[in-house]
Amino acid sequence: MIEKTYEFTIAETKTIERVIDDENVNINHIVLEKGDSLPVHNANSNVYLVIARGVLSVSLAEQDVHAYRAGSIVNVPYGTRMHIRNEDDAVLEFFVFKSPNPRTYSEK
Repeated sequence: MIEKTYEFTIAETKTIERVIDDENVNINHIVLEKGDSLPVHNANSNVYLVIARGVLSVSLAEQDVHAYRAGSIVNVPYGTRMHIRNEDDAVLEFFVFKSPNPRTYSEK
């Protein structure tokens, strides 16, 4: 086989897992229940948040919280402070794409 396949967990409860971590990209899969959040942190690469289910609430830098529904892709620039959480009743599921992989990223 030429292709590689990867699996991620189908979940209804809090899940944080690394799906791909190679020289090209880092992809994480995250499921958050109502009221769950990730620690406040700075983007360590170019980040793309792909919302698969629910509503992602995020505050970036000093901005107010913005909500993004399933089907949205949010680009977060390198170094941006972010706080991601689920303020909605529905389960939130999203993927975090970091490109290039933070291990190989060097700010230009």
